[in-house]
Amino acid sequence: MSEDVRPRQSFYTVYGKRLFDIALAGMILLVIAPLLLVLAVAVRLRLGSPVLYRQARIGRREAEFDLLKFRSMTDARDAQGRLLHDSERLVPFGLFLRRWSLDEWPQIFNVLKGDVSLVGPRPLIRRYLPRYTGRQRQRHLARPGMTGLAQVSGRSAISWEKRFELDIFYVENCSFFLDLKILFLTFRRLWEPDDIGAQGGGAAAEFWGSAGRPDEAPMAYPVDDKGH
Repeated sequence: MSEDVRPRQSFYTVYGKRLFDIALAGMILLVIAPLLLVLAVAVRLRLGSPVLYRQARIGRREAEFDLLKFRSMTDARDAQGRLLHDSERLVPFGLFLRRWSLDEWPQIFNVLKGDVSLVGPRPLIRRYLPRYTGRQRQRHLARPGMTGLAQVSGRSAISWEKRFELDIFYVENCSFFLDLKILFLTFRRLWEPDDIGAQGGGAAAEFWGSAGRPDEAPMAYPVDDKGH
């Protein structure tokens, strides 16, 4: 398979997409602002502070930015002052936030800032950069998104390689109507609980590279990469 990826160039991808993001994200924020406030208060009372968790992610042209999330774990520690295992810090309220993806709603501010788009390849962590193939790495030619083609096509139920191929397809075929379709499918999924969030506290399989790491079993993100 050719590693040459050519992002689609159109009025929408060059100019319209950003305007669409700002307009729609602004309207969404007006609607969900009261709920965001309620969630922020609930997170503060039940999980502690800071209410927002910032995690470094890789965006367009491999620029690093801070992705915003509501914290979903407490800072419970053992007698030696060490953080307890994720499963012990993930209380039912935090699991509820993850199952319904409510912890990701603050990313609407990332959209307004321009770090991410409403639709695009999901931004991942920096340590994955050297593990991509040349073709996979070109997923960063597009601005990352709150949701994307891979997320409405199976999310973690499909392999990393399949997810990255869907990302590349999006980079090469981005259009207004494709974005509308992905947003519609995402909205429909909002009424379905996220099974990933219900398994293992929301841990996801580590990406070791397309060749994998045969000497080591897949592992969950450590605390620093999954966050609160």
